Amino acid sequence: MVDTVLVVDDDPTQRRLLQAALERHGFKTRLAVDGPAALIALDAHSDIQLMLLDLVLPGKQGLEVLADARRSRPSLPVVVLTASGSVDVAVQATKAGANDFLVKPTSPERLVTTVQNAMETAALKGEVVRLGKRPSGRIGFDDMIAASPAMRMVTRLGQRAAASSIPVLVTGESGVGKELLARAIQGASDRAAKPFIAVNCGALPENLVESILFGHAKGAFTGAVSDHAGKFVEANHGTLFLDEVGELPLEAQVKLLRALQEGEVDPVGAKRPVKVDVRVLSATNKDLAKLVEEGRFREDLYYRLNVFPIEAPPLRDRREDIPALTARFVARFAAEENRPVRGCTPQAMAMLCQYDWPGNVRQLENAVFRAVVLSEGGDLGLEDFPHVSGLQPLLAANDVRMPAALAPANDAAPPAPSPDGYGFLNREGHVRAFIEVERELIVSALKRYHGRMTEVARRLGIGRSTLYRKMREYSLEEAAFRMG
Repeated sequence: MVDTVLVVDDDPTQRRLLQAALERHGFKTRLAVDGPAALIALDAHSDIQLMLLDLVLPGKQGLEVLADARRSRPSLPVVVLTASGSVDVAVQATKAGANDFLVKPTSPERLVTTVQNAMETAALKGEVVRLGKRPSGRIGFDDMIAASPAMRMVTRLGQRAAASSIPVLVTGESGVGKELLARAIQGASDRAAKPFIAVNCGALPENLVESILFGHAKGAFTGAVSDHAGKFVEANHGTLFLDEVGELPLEAQVKLLRALQEGEVDPVGAKRPVKVDVRVLSATNKDLAKLVEEGRFREDLYYRLNVFPIEAPPLRDRREDIPALTARFVARFAAEENRPVRGCTPQAMAMLCQYDWPGNVRQLENAVFRAVVLSEGGDLGLEDFPHVSGLQPLLAANDVRMPAALAPANDAAPPAPSPDGYGFLNREGHVRAFIEVERELIVSALKRYHGRMTEVARRLGIGRSTLYRKMREYSLEEAAFRMG
């Protein structure tokens, strides 16, 4: 995923120099000539990940723009540019919320290093905040990556569920993030500041299920040397998340149904029930309706839990989220392991997006973790993911050639006939990855205009620097397309 920098400077020469330096190092840029234009760009373009801000601007000064940007985008890293290297200016900028500052003129190397450091620091801070939210159940839908249509639908359903106390059943394959969705529902509800207790029902010893969920009194059985409150009481006034609820034995299902209906639990060996105010969210990777047919799950409990079902999609059905998920995992693990890893190469990212990920988000997370630990630094490449079973065979399946999105121009196989007649669909009728279509369009333009870069850029509607950057990403050589 390409990082986007907003360059704010009223001097056109400075803007061009800054833009060229950033794009030569793989960044995408957006430009603004003054403060109001910068604030409009921040509101309109959510892909902006850093603002490079000149302090001396016509009309609205840089520090005012910085203050306004902090209100609308509080976590956005900002590097300020100043013609004065005084300590007072640096202190002013830092107090206003700047992450760093540069004195003009600055070298391209210093500029790129400062921008990269500011982005990495901001990513680490964001991850620390997200991790800090988990124990207190304050994770919200803003903390979820949901760019794909499938996940946007899930978040919309989750937000509606959060606005009430309706029982929610989250279904989906193992590793899709069912608990994260449950935590987001809790974080967006009026119980956000209350306990969030998660229980993996499949990991409970069968002889202790009732004791763990509902509690027990001292002396209720051998080893019960003191009273135990149980998970329902621990979650009182908050949320209880029952993961893999389909694994509960039938005896425990009876008591769970009573707890949901009556709002009270019967601790093992206790003389009287205990009143509880608990919202129950449950999840399963099994077909509960089928378990009901087989007599392994109570029908009345099924209808009690399945009031508001939400199906979390597998990662293969939300490939648009893979770049953002990978970037988040890289930032987290690079910080945790103190590794100088910034991201992924375009080739590695294209490969990750093609893989089906049977273990879903959890498998991707573990794959990135291992790659970060073993990497020698820089960007993760194809060679950093040999341990993921199924990734490398993607190459072999194409006659040991790189997929069209990754292959150099001279070796690229001709595209397969597309069912839609335009080249946007693959043989199976599914939309092809954007990275593939984009590369083919650039190659076609380079061939048609014989490598005349100014003409190619004009016809594609992009700048020459952007064209050169994309050619580097796709391993395209200008000379290969020139006439004689």
